[in-house]
Amino acid sequence: MPLSNTEFAAIMADHKRIDGDIYWQEDEDHSPARQFRADIYSGGGWSLFIQGRYNRGAAKLTYSRILRTDGHIYGLCLGNDHHNPQCNQVGDRHLHRWTERYRDKEAHVAQGITASVANPVAVWREFCAAAGIVHNGSMYPPR
Repeated sequence: MPLSNTEFAAIMADHKRIDGDIYWQEDEDHSPARQFRADIYSGGGWSLFIQGRYNRGAAKLTYSRILRTDGHIYGLCLGNDHHNPQCNQVGDRHLHRWTERYRDKEAHVAQGITASVANPVAVWREFCAAAGIVHNGSMYPPR
């Protein structure tokens, strides 16, 4: 049974943290992108992780919170426009939020995310604040 809106709200309200430093790695498909993955510890015991992907040449950055049972439930995309199911374009700086109706397919303008796609560490700090994640560690810039 898919994640309900009530469960999603509980995940968003729950205390979430990432412990340890984050280092970007070479993409497993050997593309020019860099990526990372980190477990998210949840007070409610939700099985979550986050993955990031950054392509400097294409000026694209994504941070995606993933619930192991349901997939992508919350994420930030910079550098590519998004077409919502209602046929409206959201723009190249948007947040995906889970809903029962559209799952992760609907996005909204990312209010409060102002850092440049060229600065993934600054975007990370803004994303963590928006997503309610405490990161006990450092994120190192992609090389």
